[in-house]
Amino acid sequence: MSAVEVVFWAAAGLIGYTHAGYPLLLSALARLRPAPSWPAGDLPGVSLVIAAHDEQDVIAEKVKNALALDYPGGRLEVIVASDGSRDRTVERARGAAAGDPRVRVLDLERRGKVRAQDAAVEAARGPVLAFSDANALWAQDALQALVRPFADPEIGYVCGSLTYLAPDGSNQEGIYWRYENRVRALESRLASVTAGNGAIYAVRAEAYLRLDPRTSHDLAFPFNLVRRGWRAVYEPQARATERPVATLEKEFRRKRRMMSHAWPAILGGGLLDPRGYGPLYALEIYSHRALRYATPFLHLVAFGANVALLGRAGIYTATFVAQVAVLAAALAARRGRPRLFGLCRYYVLMTASLAAGLWDWARRGTPATWEREGVR
Repeated sequence: MSAVEVVFWAAAGLIGYTHAGYPLLLSALARLRPAPSWPAGDLPGVSLVIAAHDEQDVIAEKVKNALALDYPGGRLEVIVASDGSRDRTVERARGAAAGDPRVRVLDLERRGKVRAQDAAVEAARGPVLAFSDANALWAQDALQALVRPFADPEIGYVCGSLTYLAPDGSNQEGIYWRYENRVRALESRLASVTAGNGAIYAVRAEAYLRLDPRTSHDLAFPFNLVRRGWRAVYEPQARATERPVATLEKEFRRKRRMMSHAWPAILGGGLLDPRGYGPLYALEIYSHRALRYATPFLHLVAFGANVALLGRAGIYTATFVAQVAVLAAALAARRGRPRLFGLCRYYVLMTASLAAGLWDWARRGTPATWEREGVR
């Protein structure tokens, strides 16, 4: 086997492993571990933090959703942290609270989502800090489910389950999240999750970390808390829903922005430093995070090596045709139809967003502030 063939099969094998082989390996290892069960305990006091920037269209519904959660009223406070909103976010949040003493609205200067969350935490009184996006609606029992794992004193972070609702099925984000949630459940069973999501998660107040404002809680909290001796777990019964952004192109821009905030944590924030990781968690980090984020570059290597191998054997013609077919289907897809073409388009755009986010960060750095993408 020539050096070019080794490069091609190594790149192709790593792509296949991170997307399919790794979940299969997790499934096999999970059979050796019992399913988690949380000890019964009293419900702790919770401060639910909602960071918002220019969310006037959804913030009132979100505040009402938070107040309708099935949770003892005296143990819940809701803090809306408006990060320099230029619209009526603050006004509508206060109007939705209707004088309820459980709700506080902070009208902050624009410093970015992480700093808005930090300001809310400084004002919070609960021993458990829960966080949600302004456009995420929680199931009525979601908060109880989210805090239940904290009865185990080793657990410092819990993320819930996010479902995307697309009435016409044209956005493939929901398929990705079903896959991602399944992987998180397996990771949680074996060691700890490698990332959460901004729609629904919680952390012990004593474990809260002030992060680099360019990064996010979603990626940085789990691995940093694991390093400090905590476990970070997934609770599927803590359910939230969001509407996806209107098009895959907007989803690409959103993921690109998210990855420009993720790369500082990956390359400069210690994610890849194995110190403090147990062997299972190191396997998760390098399989689910390092290799996943390297996927666009592995694809380029595999494609370039495949071009160099054309004419060597029939298998290389077949693999080249397969790669070109995926790209052609992605280009041909419109609004996700037909479904297979839509999946190809989603995969290509979301994979490209990883590299685009790295390019943005390398070229001009990453600002602490962010802009929201429009929804349907």
